[in-house]
Amino acid sequence: MSAYVIVGFTPKDKEKLQEYSASVPPTLAKFSGEMLAKGPIEHLHGDADHAMKVIVTFPSKDEAIAWYNSEEYQALIPTRDQGMDAKFQLIG
Repeated sequence: MSAYVIVGFTPKDKEKLQEYSASVPPTLAKFSGEMLAKGPIEHLHGDADHAMKVIVTFPSKDEAIAWYNSEEYQALIPTRDQGMDAKFQLIG
């Protein structure tokens, strides 16, 4: 069953965010991850913690978790945290 990583975020540092965003796609490939959508959200009902969202799909929950815990992705976390406030959620 497919799994989805849903990221809600608020930019903090544009330069660091751009550096992080450019570095993530190569880390996804090894785990067959694919970015489905990225951009500002439109409220249909209720409030959201962050105005921006990213949805990444993986073939399975195990691959999504393996990606997040991989050395390649973990090395990007300091840049991520400098560039944005974020919440990561896994569905699937």
